[in-house]
Order: sequence, then C-alpha cells, then structure tokens
Amino acid sequence: MEKSDLEFFLKENIILDLDSFIINLLIASILSFIVQVFYLKFSTTLSNRLDFSKNFVVLGIATTIVITIVKSSLALSLGLVGALSIVRFRAAIKEPEELVYLFLIISIGLGCGAGQVKIISIGTIFSLFVISFYHFFYRNQKFKISEVLNFALSKSSKVSEKEINEIINFIKKNTKSVDLISIGKSKNDTTLNFDITVNDIGKISFLVSELEKKNYKSIIARNNINSI
Repeated sequence: MEKSDLEFFLKENIILDLDSFIINLLIASILSFIVQVFYLKFSTTLSNRLDFSKNFVVLGIATTIVITIVKSSLALSLGLVGALSIVRFRAAIKEPEELVYLFLIISIGLGCGAGQVKIISIGTIFSLFVISFYHFFYRNQKFKISEVLNFALSKSSKVSEKEINEIINFIKKNTKSVDLISIGKSKNDTTLNFDITVNDIGKISFLVSELEKKNYKSIIARNNINSI
C-alpha cells in the first residue's frame, strides 16, 4: 500500500445522516428501557436493582454515540483502541447476572450505532423471551430451589435476649429455615450472624426493610444453592 492510500483511509470521513442517527438513538433508548423493566421484574440479584439498572438507558445511548462516531473514520477507530487501553472501568459487578445484562445493553448500543436496527431489535426481543422463559420455567417447576444465604445484622446498641428471640422468630416467619451462627456484643453494638434458607428472593427485600425500621444494618451474601 502506498503512502497516498494510507493517508486516504486515515482522512476518510463518512457523512452521517442526522435523521438516521436520531432514530437509532431513540431505538437504543427504547430497547434499553425495556431491558431495564425486564431486569427489575425478573432479576434475582441481591443488590439494589433500581440503582444498578437506572444507568441502562444512558449506557445504551452512550455506546450508540461512540460507535456512530467511530465508524465514520478509521483514524477514530484506531484512537478508540488506544483510549480503551488507558481507561479502566472499575464498576463493582457483584453477580454474573449483572454482567449479562450489561453485555445486552452494550450490544444494543453497538447494533444501533452500526445501523443494524432490525438485527439488534430481533436479537433483544429473543433475549428477553429467553429470560422470561427461564424465569417462569424455574418458578413453575416441580422442585424448588432453596438458596442458603449468610444474613448478618448489626445494631449500634446493646440488644436484649428477648429482642434477639423476636428477631429470630420474625426471620423464621419469612424464610424456610434459619440458623443462628454467632452473636457478637460490645459496649456500643451488637452483631448477629445467621444462615437462612429461602425459596423466594423477594422475601429478602422485605426482611431488610422491616429490620431497618428497627435500626438494624444488614449484609447478605450467597453461600450455595441446593435443589430439593
């Protein structure tokens, strides 16, 4: 390749259609919002789903903008590779399910930015169909999935034995089983550590919200999953 040919490719700019760009942005926003709704409805993650998913639409739009700009110039494409080697994203991804949804949103941005609206629309709809299918399949299956969680509670004051028993009874009413692992007491705080078994992850949010009303702070971690 001659020098003149290389300069041609580096200086080449594709004229972008503003109307198509706006349509692609709108489609990326709509698809990302639909994915957010599905995530809030079907996700089983223990983290705050609303705080995590509220960035889906912005991420889809940002990816669409970047791909639209980059595809218009080879030089910009090479520059993007260099930029991504410097920029590091240190978002705390706690569970694989969160990463899957992020990949889906990035895919929407890539498809809309590249102008492949029909393909990405069909792919997104198919992905959401698979998500809903798995959700209803596991919910309606004959055997239940019992998930063992480590449930740690702390309170910035002393807790009486009576209150501890009340907490245990309250947790029992909203879980399949509960085992008190340890009790830690000091002059200023009390820590309770449980292993709980649940069939419905939604019960966890209820437990946390009710215990927060009693000034308890909670930390939840997955231990393992047992089929029964």
